[in-house]
Amino acid sequence: MRLVTFSKPGGHDRPGAFVDDDTVIIDLGAAAASVGSISPALNSVLAIVEAGMNGMDAAADAIRRAPTSARIARSDVRLRAPIQPPPQMRDCSCFELHLQQVFAAARKFRARALKDDPEAAQRALEDTTDEDKVMATVRRQPIYYKANRFAAHGGDEDVIWPAFSRMMDFELEWGCYIGVAAKDVPKERAAEHIFGYTIFNDFTARDAQALEAQGFLGPAKGKDFDTANPMGPCLVTADEIPDPYNLAMSVRVNGEEWGRGNTGDMLWRFEDVIAHISRSETLYPGEFLGSGTVGNGCGFEHMRRLSPNDVVELEVEKLGILRNRIVKP
Repeated sequence: MRLVTFSKPGGHDRPGAFVDDDTVIIDLGAAAASVGSISPALNSVLAIVEAGMNGMDAAADAIRRAPTSARIARSDVRLRAPIQPPPQMRDCSCFELHLQQVFAAARKFRARALKDDPEAAQRALEDTTDEDKVMATVRRQPIYYKANRFAAHGGDEDVIWPAFSRMMDFELEWGCYIGVAAKDVPKERAAEHIFGYTIFNDFTARDAQALEAQGFLGPAKGKDFDTANPMGPCLVTADEIPDPYNLAMSVRVNGEEWGRGNTGDMLWRFEDVIAHISRSETLYPGEFLGSGTVGNGCGFEHMRRLSPNDVVELEVEKLGILRNRIVKP
């Protein structure tokens, strides 16, 4: 199934499912009500996840029996994040190439600032001290931070450029939703706890991020601002993706491709991440785990930056296209 959360103009968020090549949405609540099989599991996409197989069965039955009146054109509604908002969001760093290229770009930026001192510029280009420490940690274990779940929203909403930033960037990611509560889960059983997948764009204020990184507490205002976390367009259930680690990923800005990668490039897979995070800690249904940025998946790696009114499209094979415009008030 390809589950969505949508709203009609002036209406409340409702659970639905894409059909007909994602051009039509089945209103799951309306479909169930029309045949007299109202289920609390269809109150929201999160309720479907929390209900487990009963929720999946209720949603599948609603799709199968949906009357014409429960079918809505995709273009007539606004898509929200698949779970709006998720109970918890954690974003990991699972792609080595992205980190390596970000560090290389940062060295180039520092060297540019020292252009009047060629020797200092050369030292800046060659200094990999910070990179070596971070990469050693990343290769030793999965690392992550807790993102702002209230900044999650969908592909039909603009991303608002935060007033404190002059250098905005996108991040091409994907992620999984927890389906069954997990605690002390071995890697070999972790896939059983994945409900499904979606696309995630971790918009980042690079200038703010650079300043706060010196405090060694992880991301803060560089990633924490309203509308920063677009997700979607849908939650694709795990049974629809038999091989999740062989999906092409790409990003376009105003129609121009800026980067491309593959989910198979992950150093740590979601099974590794779940096994690591669930040690002495419970992960609950509906929680979201981001992959981190795929290599070549952000503008900083290419030493390029966004401009107001740019349209960013993230595409992941089988998951769809997440499209957002970034606007500056």
